[in-house]
Amino acid sequence: MTRALIIDDEPLARMVVLEYLQAFPQIEVLQECGDGFEGLKAIQQHQPDLIFLDIQMPKINGFEMLELVDNPPAVIFATAFDEFAIKAFEAHAVDYLLKPFSKERFVKAIDKFLSHNNTAPSAAKTTETLLEIAAQSPAQNERIVVKTGTKVKIISVQDVEYLQADDDYVSVITAEGAFLKNKTMAFFEKTLDPRYFVRVHRSYIIAIQQITRLDPYEKDSHLAILKSGAKIPVSKTGYVKLKQVLGI
Repeated sequence: MTRALIIDDEPLARMVVLEYLQAFPQIEVLQECGDGFEGLKAIQQHQPDLIFLDIQMPKINGFEMLELVDNPPAVIFATAFDEFAIKAFEAHAVDYLLKPFSKERFVKAIDKFLSHNNTAPSAAKTTETLLEIAAQSPAQNERIVVKTGTKVKIISVQDVEYLQADDDYVSVITAEGAFLKNKTMAFFEKTLDPRYFVRVHRSYIIAIQQITRLDPYEKDSHLAILKSGAKIPVSKTGYVKLKQVLGI
């Protein structure tokens, strides 16, 4: 038996999926969820094999919700047109249903799921790669969604002072404090707008607007002094990048 969740803020869309699933008695729907917060909680509680997920939802969208799941299940997306989403889906073994979709198209997606290797490690790896591509969407890099205990916090990139490597995580530093995100520095270097964020050191990415001055430090290196008073090491390569962005 395949255990599934439906996560979509539109009641009619959830009803359509439920109706079409009647043709697949081997798939059991454990819960319907109306937003990403509810969906995240349900995934943690039920550990489903498959989720039907809308992307455009209030509060946090489908991609942001998936970023918070440690071991994501297999996903079939149901979405309106999104250029980056479609690019991500078509590059990987993940199916998507473009709303409004027919029963025939739905059946095709289910058949694809049932015929593919959708073990937990396989599904998690596919979803991780998909999120890497989806993050290139302008809509995806304007804020950072993190878990703080059992709560979810949405951080606008305008509030980020700097990011610091922290073992397998990245610490997102704001005036409110530090928040851990299960991503790499390379991920943020690639997705944050290079006009406003510069990787100045292998362990640091700085928000340009936070810099008050650059002080010489040890041989061929500098310290960036931020508005908060934080002192961030700047490597020789990082200093070259900073001068290019600042036009000095």
